[in-house]
Amino acid sequence: MSTKKAKAKKPGRSRSSALMMLSFLLIGSALVRLGMEAGPAIAREVSSMDRGGAESQNDGGALHRDGMPSSAELQAMLAAFQEREAVLEAREAEIEDRQKALGIADAAIDRKLAALEQAEEALRSTLALADGATEADVGRLTTVYEQMKPKESAALFEEMDPNFAAGFLARMRPEAAAGIMAGLSPEAAYTISVVMAGRHSGVPKE
Repeated sequence: MSTKKAKAKKPGRSRSSALMMLSFLLIGSALVRLGMEAGPAIAREVSSMDRGGAESQNDGGALHRDGMPSSAELQAMLAAFQEREAVLEAREAEIEDRQKALGIADAAIDRKLAALEQAEEALRSTLALADGATEADVGRLTTVYEQMKPKESAALFEEMDPNFAAGFLARMRPEAAAGIMAGLSPEAAYTISVVMAGRHSGVPKE
């Protein structure tokens, strides 16, 4: 019986081995076909990626070039800057010329003011000399009238303007003035007295 069982088991092992071999062959064939089909697809994908990267690099370069100004634009900008600089230099020169003109005008005004001050001082000196000379002349003339006889002096004062007569009499000694007033006509004496009183009316009193 043991030999029969052994003989019965041998055909089953051979069939299972055959099935395993067949499975390996089918799997290998499938892998080969998958590799053959996937290879070209992967190659196409890599090629498309390479082309896309190159295009993006080319586009980036083009964009970079488009963002930079051209030579003509740079020249136009340089010309505009130079023109602006020339305008500014002209304005600065004009301002400097105006400042120089103002300085010259100020110096001329200062010279004229100094000349006017000198002329004014000279005029004051001249007036002072004239006033001194007049005062001296009046003083000498008053002395002459005092030394004259009262009757002779009264005749002159009678014909004199009351204001002048009052001025001379106010400078004389009281006794000399009284002698002249006594020789005047009542009308002349009264008029001169009114003038003299009017002059002294503005004098402050204690």
